[in-house]
Formats: sequence, structure tokens, C-alpha cells
Amino acid sequence: MNPEQNKTLTQTGPGTPMGELFRRYWLPALLASELPEPDCAPVRVKLLSERLIAFQDSDGKYGLVDEFCAHRGVSLWFGRNEQSGLRCPYHGWKYDTSGQCTEVPSEPLESGYCKKIKLTSYPLVERGGVLWTYMGPPELQPELPMYEWATVPAGHCHISKRLQQCNFLQSMEGGLDSFHSTFLHRMSVGDDPLLKRDATSAALLKADPHPEFVPLESPGGLYIATRRNAGEDQYYWRVTQWLMPCFNLFPPYEGNPYGAHAWVPIDDESGWTFSIDYHPDRPLSAAEVEAIEAGKGIHVSTIAGTFMPVANKQNDYLMDRVAQRERRTFCGVSGIGEQDAAVQESMGPIEDRSKENLVGTDNGIIMTRNRLLKAAKAVQAGMAPPGVDAAAQRVRAFSAVLPRAAKLASAPQMQVLTGAPEQSTNSRETQQ
Repeated sequence: MNPEQNKTLTQTGPGTPMGELFRRYWLPALLASELPEPDCAPVRVKLLSERLIAFQDSDGKYGLVDEFCAHRGVSLWFGRNEQSGLRCPYHGWKYDTSGQCTEVPSEPLESGYCKKIKLTSYPLVERGGVLWTYMGPPELQPELPMYEWATVPAGHCHISKRLQQCNFLQSMEGGLDSFHSTFLHRMSVGDDPLLKRDATSAALLKADPHPEFVPLESPGGLYIATRRNAGEDQYYWRVTQWLMPCFNLFPPYEGNPYGAHAWVPIDDESGWTFSIDYHPDRPLSAAEVEAIEAGKGIHVSTIAGTFMPVANKQNDYLMDRVAQRERRTFCGVSGIGEQDAAVQESMGPIEDRSKENLVGTDNGIIMTRNRLLKAAKAVQAGMAPPGVDAAAQRVRAFSAVLPRAAKLASAPQMQVLTGAPEQSTNSRETQQ
């Protein structure tokens, strides 16, 4: 990959090819729990290098608007959330959830001056415990997100969020690279209650320790598949779904919840990692929720009142050389999510991909980059990007033993799900 391609892939600010691609999708902006009730405190939200403020007004409507007052640039994070609007504390200018200025106290009401002032704003919708935003052209806004984890009944899904101190692509590529688990997560997976392997899966994995990596293009992104021999005329498949532009779904071992991630750029050197455990057929158990909240599986423990991991770049991820030497952890960092963050952030804020030396197990990464570049180019040419429709999103990761002649894309385990999804409770949208 040459430096120019790397630059295109990693820059997501306004006007950049990748930034314009991201703006064509609904993206997780924050957890619904961050705006728990009407007139609660506003929240700073930085996405795709834009500084914004999210708030919930007196009527329960959500707003996502430019952070700065149109008068003299005061941050509206200091604003008073009251009487169906956010009021700047400096001179009292007030804005509704659409960004429209509704009051300029210093000007006569009859002048109509406030009607001329409107902040940049984006729709903000609650779905599945997440507040989603669409930052692209309003006339091209797609239907609401239909990922399975976002539409299962309440209690079937649990979501955590953490700050990642590197470019979104590094985080995402780590999540799509299944081979690294053989080393980085060695000695950590077996005891994890959310990732433990059932006896059948463990035997299939052990029987063929050298899987084939078979990435295939899908309607919404890629099938990133690993294939192992499973006896005469059969393969054992594990298939991760990567969905444009920054989502993945990965299969559980028997009995565990399904897993998913969303890697959302804050700016070019940091991002939010949303980590999801869900089950389509049952509520998560109390033990599973307890494990998630304790930072097990793909989740991490965070510093109270923040989304900063307890083990982070500033404290070297609580590296324990004794544990590494004594083979209690392979890399010396405890926790699956913490291990991922350590290696991903160690590459620097933006990895220089022109210095890489890629091998066969990186084929999924190569295809992901090419798919992103191709989609960004298509958007620049005025075409629709892939994966914005419900059919592309209503898919599932899976693992199964299949006949060798079976076509992976037609496997019933990952067909588009049928039937109307049950919606999460309290789904609301801003009035634009």
C-alpha cells in the first residue's frame, strides 16, 4: 500500500473520500444511557473530526448540533438544557434539537432575527441502546440501521464503549484478523466466560491447526471465513461478517452470545470502539451481564465516569512481565480487549502501511482495504455505497460443519433474517 492510499483510508474528516463514505451510513454516536432523561446535561460528541453537542430536550427529542454558539463561539456544553432547548450561558441564545435558534434575548422579537440563525445539525435516533446519527446529505438518508443486535428485544443485548487512541482502521483491522488470536490471546481465551469453547468446537479447531483463510465479497462488505478440514468431504467454517463501513459480527462458540463491534472515528487519530454481546433467541443471563460489566470477553474495564480503559496507553496497559515470563499471559497484558488495544495503539496514531510485509493470512485485511477504497471512489462518482440497505445488514456470523461442495454464501446459517424485527424500547428521533 502506498502512502497516498494509506492517507485516503485513514482520513475521515469533512470533504475527504473516506469521510464522505462514512457520512452515508448511520453511525453509533453515543450510548443512550449518556442522555438518560429529558433536560439532562448535554454531552460533547466528536465524530469524523466534527465537534458536536448531543442533548435531550424537555419533550424527549434528541438533538445533535454544532458544539459552538453562532453568536461568539461559546461551547454549548456549558449551556442550560431547559424548556425545549439548549441555551448558551453567555448571552442567552437558545437552540432547539434541529439547531434552529429560537431566542436571541438582546434583539426585538418582532425583528425575526433568530429565524435567520441555524446551527449544523444531524438526526439522532435511539435504537437498541445506541444513539445513531446520519451525517450525510439529507436527501440520501437511508432507512434506520437494521443490524440484528440493534433490533433484538430488550435484555438480549449488552453494549459497552471505550476510547481507542489510534486511527479507526487499526482497530477495525485487528478485529478482522482472526489469526492473531493464536498468539496474542493465547492463555487468555480458555478461562473467559464469554469466549469459552465447547468441546465439539475445541476438537474441530485442534484437529486442523492450519486453517485456510477464505475472504469473499458480500453484498454489504465481506465474509471473512476460516476453513478447516472436518473429516471426509466436510469443512468446519467460522465466518465473520464485515459490514461497511466499520462493523463486524463474529460467531460464538456453542451457548455463548454472538459478538459484534463498531469502530467509529472520532478524528484521524482516535475512535470509539462499541463492543456488543447479544443473543437473538434469549435474554443474556445474569452471569453474562456480570462478566460484560467486569470487562470480560471483548469488553474492558473503564475508569469510573469515563470511557477510558483502566489499562491504557499512558500506563503501558498494566504490562506484567512476570506474568508473561511465567506464561500466565502470552503478551503480558491481561484481558482480550486490553490486549487488542495494546498492539493496535502501539503502531502509533496512524500506522504507515507502506512499510508492511503482508502474508496469506492478511488476505481479509487486503480485501477490506480494497473494498473501502472502491466504495469511497464510487461515492465520489455519485453512486450509492454498499451495505446501507436492510437486506445487507440483516445477516449473522456463523460457524458450522458443511459439505465441501456447499457454497458458503448460500449457507442458511447466515441468510438474511426473515420477519419483522422486534424493536428496542424507547426508540425516538429528532424532528428535523
